[in-house]
Amino acid sequence: MAWFQTEIQLPRASRGFHLITRHVLEAVPAIRETKIGLLNLFLKHTSASLTINENADPDVPLDMESSLNAIAPEDFPYRHTCEGPDDMPAHVKASLMGSSLTIPISSGRLALGTWQGIYLCEHRDRASSRRLVITLQGEQE
Repeated sequence: MAWFQTEIQLPRASRGFHLITRHVLEAVPAIRETKIGLLNLFLKHTSASLTINENADPDVPLDMESSLNAIAPEDFPYRHTCEGPDDMPAHVKASLMGSSLTIPISSGRLALGTWQGIYLCEHRDRASSRRLVITLQGEQE
């Protein structure tokens, strides 16, 4: 059983949902040599999140963003407002979506469904770049 861990900085992203599957695969080439295993992704931030969702239709990320904005609107009477009107809704959205994902590895590939991709969900208007800890555990071929 082998372990691998790295931390990457994702490119700065605008508010919304951004596919990062490619960034993850480029950061961990050992996935290709893993017969069976698990890949854990952990985002080190409280105002962004991770999710797996459809990666084919460009309307999906737009609809996801609109839906979360309806659930956690900026005009809600939040108490924590010192970092701007988009900060507290970003914390709510990040808690709803989550900061980590675990994905099975099968025969050197992420065991994602046909239309699934890994998304960074950026909930702030002007966020900094985000840090992602990637941990691979598995049996090498």
